[in-house]
Amino acid sequence: MDCRETRALIHGYADGELDLVTSLEIERHLPECPDCANALAGLQAVRAAIKSSVPYYQAPPGLAGRVRSSVRRATRADRTPRLGPGPLIALAASLALMTAVGWGLAHILRVPGDDAFLTRELVASHVRSQMLPSHRFDVVSSDPHTVKPWFEGKLDFAPPAKDLTDQGFPLVGGRLDYLHGRPVAAIVYQRRRHTINLFVWPSSPADDAAPAKASRQGFHMLRWTNSGMTFWAVSDLNEGELQEFVRLIQG
Repeated sequence: MDCRETRALIHGYADGELDLVTSLEIERHLPECPDCANALAGLQAVRAAIKSSVPYYQAPPGLAGRVRSSVRRATRADRTPRLGPGPLIALAASLALMTAVGWGLAHILRVPGDDAFLTRELVASHVRSQMLPSHRFDVVSSDPHTVKPWFEGKLDFAPPAKDLTDQGFPLVGGRLDYLHGRPVAAIVYQRRRHTINLFVWPSSPADDAAPAKASRQGFHMLRWTNSGMTFWAVSDLNEGELQEFVRLIQG
């Protein structure tokens, strides 16, 4: 995929609206093209700025009643043989208002929530790690004392890496990823022929929470926060064994 094609699809990619194959093609192009990567970063910055700073205005009380009243008056006036300008103006204003409100509501409903967007990002990263060998590992090792130090200087936090070989979940490596608007660690484990990606990034200590389940596109996901870290475990492993893995990580 070249720059022209990427720029034409970059908005859809940023909004998570593209199919997996097209998204993968764009992601292969971005590391090779600083201009397209900067364009994507600009879109993500605009989205973050709008989300954090644009105020939300609630419709004043009684607006719905006034709109209905204006429509009723305009409808009654339309049945008379002679029309004055007042009802027509009210009707036009009401229709314009309803159109604007309808467009705004449709736009709001179209934008996915934070959790939905994040789970889609997590699954996409997990799938890419299975499809693209170059995306699976940055460091290959079953030794936590090799995997954990590899992240030093590459992240602003120290991700945990545990040896769970004796429990049936061998550590196989790790890599850098980019999720939730920041670089994150992906610690990779294996369970028979199933890969488990454990994504880790900092959070507020006040956000500590017990594991919560989610699923998307046939993948099981468990999320929890502890000691200032957010954890997401993603795999096609059955739910019971993934919960066992999470208990071992927490222990």
